[in-house]
Amino acid sequence: MWDAGACYLTHIGGTTVTEIRRLNWGCGDVRPPGWINSDIKTGPGIDISADILEGLPLDDDSIDYISSQHALPALKVWDQLDALSELRRVLKPGGVLRLCLPDLDRAIAAYQSGQQEYFSVWAWDTISGNFITQIVDHGYNYTPFTYEFAEELLWKAGFADVRRVGHHHTVSFYTEIIELDRRDSGRSFYVEAFK
Repeated sequence: MWDAGACYLTHIGGTTVTEIRRLNWGCGDVRPPGWINSDIKTGPGIDISADILEGLPLDDDSIDYISSQHALPALKVWDQLDALSELRRVLKPGGVLRLCLPDLDRAIAAYQSGQQEYFSVWAWDTISGNFITQIVDHGYNYTPFTYEFAEELLWKAGFADVRRVGHHHTVSFYTEIIELDRRDSGRSFYVEAFK
């Protein structure tokens, strides 16, 4: 099992304090220090290079909280439950998974009302071409998400509590979990799920 970033014990005033272990799953190019940065790719700053569908090299109940920003859409729809179950496996009891996902409901509403400016993709002359290209993220995304679908998957993966939250807002005990929030709520939504 992977050992870097293992729990370190600190003595403060005679009391032993366990440091928090936090996972940045699907980190891509965002690899901040103080996080266990995990991706399917290898590269500088990536601590764990692993395919989540084959399992993460982390012990059960070993991570306090996880942040994942737009990584789940890169998996096929039938792989979503396996991936979420694996993330739940490594969380400590009471741990939290924070997801940021592209909001299909908002994209559909913008498309139906003709809001061309909503789409960050300007590759096509038509709004439908830009809508489709944004949804599939130039071919990187396999699974679009609505909050309702994310919530269903999280419940089915065994999470005990699922809540919609805002950009830079958490309902968890871990206020630092929002550090990786890089996408506003205009095109994405945030959800927290508790083990």
